[in-house]
Amino acid sequence: ALPWEELESATDAIEARLGVTPTDPAIAGPKNLLLAKGAEALGLAHRPIRRNVVGCEGLGRCLQGCPKGHKRSTEATLLMDLEARGGTILSSVEAIGVDVKEPGRAVAVRGRTPTGREVRASARQAIILAASAIGTPILLQRSGLRAGPVGHGFQCHPGISLAGRFPTPVRMWEGATQGHEVTGLRQEGLKFETLGFGLAVLAARLPGAGATLARNIDDMAHWLDWGVAVKTEARGRVRLIANRPVVTWSPSPNDIARFRKGLRVLGEMMLAAGADHVTPSVRGFSLPGGNTSDPNDLARLEREGPRSPSAYSAAITHMFGTCRLGRDPATSVVRPDLRHHTIEALHIADSSVFPTNTGVNPQIPIMAIATLCARRALASKRPGMVSGAP
Repeated sequence: ALPWEELESATDAIEARLGVTPTDPAIAGPKNLLLAKGAEALGLAHRPIRRNVVGCEGLGRCLQGCPKGHKRSTEATLLMDLEARGGTILSSVEAIGVDVKEPGRAVAVRGRTPTGREVRASARQAIILAASAIGTPILLQRSGLRAGPVGHGFQCHPGISLAGRFPTPVRMWEGATQGHEVTGLRQEGLKFETLGFGLAVLAARLPGAGATLARNIDDMAHWLDWGVAVKTEARGRVRLIANRPVVTWSPSPNDIARFRKGLRVLGEMMLAAGADHVTPSVRGFSLPGGNTSDPNDLARLEREGPRSPSAYSAAITHMFGTCRLGRDPATSVVRPDLRHHTIEALHIADSSVFPTNTGVNPQIPIMAIATLCARRALASKRPGMVSGAP
């Protein structure tokens, strides 16, 4: 259905267009180099993260928008390519529904501008939905297209983080954003990364309240916050209730065990890299002052830490599974060629088609799948075309 060679070819082309290369140690900054040091001390495999940047100066502003324009995001690459080829982009228009004409063929997408004006885009050949693992099933449900397990099977990567203080300034807001990763425990569903926040987000990660929090904020240059993306087993659901998207999901006991192990390893890496102390910030887990410099406390956290999901602060980043790909219409929403099972000329090209979560950042895999989807959408109209044609 998705030949490996074709996926790899699409991946190579995408990475070349986006300028994806490993993070240069010269612009990594202390937060990334210290993660490498901690991983090395624990004997865990690690490597620079491959990122879509060209000429990066390590300004640490990827999440806010690079002030020098070094990030090769889609508006600086693929959307420019689209416009150069005569495509039209409707900015700030919310897609609200898919129009289906008898006998079961998608013919248009309806949208709404911020002022409330409706827009209708007719499709001569195909409609491709790519609104994410939340947006796509909601769009299908709003359109009355509920065949198959639409919205079921939601999976994700919650990120758990841990803060630690170092004796010398590390200035977490400088250096390559998410420039290093630890892959040595990926087989257990744990992938560790450096993080790059603005000052306000980092301040929210610091321990204490009142005068204690104020002192830690004043000392912010000495603090780092690293995270672990957890490949969870739990599944949830995305539903349309009272015309609003509602996501329900809760980690399983095994997932919570991964949270605890991830925090233990994060803390051990920080201490091995030279941190004075670390702050797990787990509600219901007692530490004097909320901090520790003793690996035994971290082992106790993994062994005895809270079993309730509410004890942990997690941020979900990558989402999957709500319009799964498969051959059986009863258990999947799109066919192996990414066409909708029951509606012709309707395709889906985002992480909602992934049957399970990946355990790694899915940006490039999503784009590779979307490339194959576009080729198949063209080929379905022109039988003489081969699947690999542009």
